[in-house]
Amino acid sequence: MNAIVMQFSFHNLLMAFVPIFVSIDVLGAIPMFITLTHDLPDKAKKRLIIEATLAAGTIALVFLVSGKLIFNLMGITEDDFRIGGGIFMLALGVTSLLASEETHRNPGTSVGIVPIGIPLIMGPAALTAIIITVDNYGYWLTILSLTVNLAIVWLAFRQSENIMRVLGPAGTKAFGKVAWLFLVAIAVMMIRVGVTNIIGKHQ
Repeated sequence: MNAIVMQFSFHNLLMAFVPIFVSIDVLGAIPMFITLTHDLPDKAKKRLIIEATLAAGTIALVFLVSGKLIFNLMGITEDDFRIGGGIFMLALGVTSLLASEETHRNPGTSVGIVPIGIPLIMGPAALTAIIITVDNYGYWLTILSLTVNLAIVWLAFRQSENIMRVLGPAGTKAFGKVAWLFLVAIAVMMIRVGVTNIIGKHQ
């Protein structure tokens, strides 16, 4: 019985982790991060990574806590948001699969918390994934998944030049495309579940 509970909990953690991970697309963000920070000294770059990660985490937590409350005040149900969020993520995923990397990521010309923390790390797709994850798996699993994802972002940015050296531009771009393909599949699942739930309630 305990093994089943542990497996179920790990499954929920994994299912909460994957949409946020895919939406952040950290490997896809590395080329743009290197472009924005290539002329910074190592000490300044390390400080910038910490600031950007903390900024992304703060925005995510604010959206996590207040986003669902705002939706409730507006009369939006969980299934409404699943369908709407799924359509948004589906459109974003398809656009990202078809668009070039430069078109997909254009955070601006200045280097700072705003272009790197938001939207390079915590963009609209990631914020949408967080709200949906809260609906499906609760606050604690979402916060844990978010924390793990931000730790991965911090580590990946710290090792960005080594990662680019190993994977190369083509490898990071290919990984990003595969990640967005998974996001498209998750978006379709969300739309399907939302529509099924609404139909079931009206039967």
